[in-house]
Amino acid sequence: MARRALITGITGQDGSYLAEHLLAQGYEVWGLARGQANPRVSRMRKLLADVQVVRGDLLDQGSLISAVERVQPDEVYNLGAISFVPMSWEQAELTAEVTGMGVLRMLEAIRVCSGVSRGGGTRSTGQIRFYQASSSEMFGQVTETPQTERTGFHPRSPYGVAKAYGHFLTQNYRESYGMFAVSGILFNHESPRRGAEFVTRKVTLGAARIKLGLAAELRLGNLEARRDWGFAGDYVRAMHLMLQAGTPEDYVIGTGRMKSVRELVEAAFTAAGLDWERHVVCDQTLHRPAEVDLLCADPKKARVQLGWEPTVSFDDLVAMMVESDLRLLSEGGDPDQDSSWP
Repeated sequence: MARRALITGITGQDGSYLAEHLLAQGYEVWGLARGQANPRVSRMRKLLADVQVVRGDLLDQGSLISAVERVQPDEVYNLGAISFVPMSWEQAELTAEVTGMGVLRMLEAIRVCSGVSRGGGTRSTGQIRFYQASSSEMFGQVTETPQTERTGFHPRSPYGVAKAYGHFLTQNYRESYGMFAVSGILFNHESPRRGAEFVTRKVTLGAARIKLGLAAELRLGNLEARRDWGFAGDYVRAMHLMLQAGTPEDYVIGTGRMKSVRELVEAAFTAAGLDWERHVVCDQTLHRPAEVDLLCADPKKARVQLGWEPTVSFDDLVAMMVESDLRLLSEGGDPDQDSSWP
């Protein structure tokens, strides 16, 4: 009988790649979706016809219990979140409710449906394994570089704070109830399916628009911020591997190499055959209220214990995204309704 997975955030970048990966592994895949007429769900069904949808909302405990009871999953991947960091200052309360409290509600739904009590006893249907999408933004103002599973947190945004809450809560349920609950501390991971509001996609779309004569300049904030960027398709493999391990543990996932936003811009404009210095304008109004200057992963534990390695280089990732955006815009596509993914 095929293993069954439930994914929150199924219509996002990570949810799409994870669903594809699990389907290829022979899983029966369910996606949690809220609302009765979600256009992103309709588009997802066209691209991933084998994914089944169950209604539920990370803001509603009862709906999550109903979803888990209906699906009876072997694995739950909690990817749903208000994930655009700048928005978390504008919608701090919603970010806390979805990105933070949503983790609590999903863990409680699993605990209730599995019949878990303190001491780790479960009903005969078996233990549901839980993956929480933690974030490198939890490190914030870093205390050491590179960052490992033991590095302390100093988040610099409401998003990072909410992610830290969900991370510690996942640990707490593992220790209090004996649940197989793990967190993947994922560093920045991108793809052509990344939302147009994120800086990597903003840069590759900007380069593509200028190349095609649709724009003359690209306005950006802090060009000196440095991040550890990888390919989202690689990172979902790590999520799956974490839930196949013999014991539940948390893992840092990244490439171990930093690049600045300036280097990202240079790579994207080079891929488009452009000189970035002729087109990019630095705009102080686009800086974050509290900036995270650098993030760099030490993924040694994942490499040694899970056998996980990234396969796509930084330059290849950026070139892949630029090529995809050139194709999208040339065909008259809308980046906010990207045809490569809902």
